[in-house]
Amino acid sequence: MYSQEKAEFIQQLKIFAQTLSAKIASNNEWNIRGFVDIFKNIYPISHDTKVISKILELHLLPHFLSFAEQMQYDIELPTQQNYYPDISFISCHNRQIKFAVDIKTTYQDNEYLGFCNGFTLGSHGAYFIDRNSTKNIHYPYNEYAGHFCLGIIYARADIEQILERKIYSFNEIKHIPAVIKNFIFFAEEKWKIASDKSGSGNTANIGSIQFIDDLLSGNGVFAKAGEEIFNDYWANYGKIEINHQGVYKKLSSFSEYLDYRGLPQSLNNPKKQKRKIK
Repeated sequence: MYSQEKAEFIQQLKIFAQTLSAKIASNNEWNIRGFVDIFKNIYPISHDTKVISKILELHLLPHFLSFAEQMQYDIELPTQQNYYPDISFISCHNRQIKFAVDIKTTYQDNEYLGFCNGFTLGSHGAYFIDRNSTKNIHYPYNEYAGHFCLGIIYARADIEQILERKIYSFNEIKHIPAVIKNFIFFAEEKWKIASDKSGSGNTANIGSIQFIDDLLSGNGVFAKAGEEIFNDYWANYGKIEINHQGVYKKLSSFSEYLDYRGLPQSLNNPKKQKRKIK
């Protein structure tokens, strides 16, 4: 349903993503340098990924508002913390047309050539399984005509010189080093960049692939199999038990899933193996 609107939306979202680096960075370095208090003291930002992620979201929000207006969509932010998605786009012409966009950030891996640390792509728990559920989601999953990721990959700068001074004056703002640089922005459907592994330890989050070129081209584990199989796999992840060499274990790989469902292994698109930088 709404396939034409979905195709138009992701096309424009991809174009929009390519404009964002110029809006938030100068000379490939992030324009944000720290927090300022009422006395114009500036406290530099650390490499804390949660802090960087939240500030990036706030930095980008005005640009998302402009994009939505151009596309003739309203946007709604989640009413509670940790609700999915980060932004709900709702058509001004047809309120039934909704798109979920999650803003995801990660950093380039300095040990493995062409890889990043990866993203989490939302839960495969309650609202993913029961698609009419309103638990931890802004609208029921089924009400969204598409689920997209706006991805941000960055390089972490050396922060030793930042730690030398904990407070800067307002007049020194241009001398505060940026903590992140060399941004790569992209937009893609969530299922196209998904891995077959959980993204965050014990929590029920879908993990992404980590090879940067595959992220940019939507060449995830399920790229050959399609969204329907992606949905079925993740709805059953860690639940179905299979016989593995005489021992029953919970299904935890796409290859195991394909055998269990009697589907050809040719549908598998294994993620790239990491290769250390020499």
